[in-house]
Amino acid sequence: MTASNRLQRPLDELLAADFGDWQPLLQRWRQSPAGQAVVQAVDARVSAGATVYPAEPFRALALTPLSAVKVVILGQDPYHGPSQAEGLAFSVPAGQKPPPSLRNIFKELHRDLGLGVPAQPSLQPWAQRGVLLLNTSLTVEDGEAASHSKLGWQALTDAICVAVAVDPTPKVFMLWGGHAQALAPRLSGTPHLVLCSNHPSPLSALRPPVPFIGNGHFGLANAFLRAADRPPINWDLASAQPVL
Repeated sequence: MTASNRLQRPLDELLAADFGDWQPLLQRWRQSPAGQAVVQAVDARVSAGATVYPAEPFRALALTPLSAVKVVILGQDPYHGPSQAEGLAFSVPAGQKPPPSLRNIFKELHRDLGLGVPAQPSLQPWAQRGVLLLNTSLTVEDGEAASHSKLGWQALTDAICVAVAVDPTPKVFMLWGGHAQALAPRLSGTPHLVLCSNHPSPLSALRPPVPFIGNGHFGLANAFLRAADRPPINWDLASAQPVL
């Protein structure tokens, strides 16, 4: 059986799409030696028969324009199981069982804001409300976590985070786990709120130094946005129906 979310089109073909105000950044990366190396490496693995996820590695950028970003949630790499990764950090498509990290995100939403568990696990509505759900690596191979983490995707994903940060409009960066927190020094001195805690994985969600469960990040983000005269995020997914 072929997973419907596997990458089948060449990255060059996907990059030819219109990504709005992300387009100049994407094209600079595509034309750089680092971008060429990633495109060639990923396409070579697909040509060799590897199952690579997701089908739309740049979906976070397609759904959340640079000008619309209010919150950045930074993950590591896509889920590496069939039908899971959908190009948005921590999110899986409607109809799929929420992975453990996503279940803990829903637990913290309930603890922090009193929100009910959503009927579907996709975070696409967040992306459409200004939450950039970005992984530091945008592809992964079936059954092999972090298998593309050393291909060089970080040159692009770091540039995306810097592009968000250099705009002075106040935003919130949620950095969960040590991998995401490597970005924190680059955000020092900016007008943005940087929230750090452990990763929502069951391995770390309840452990010190800053447990994910109990971090209060969703409420803190909205309080900051309100204080900056920006509309808060509607974090409620219970009644949301993602647009496919």
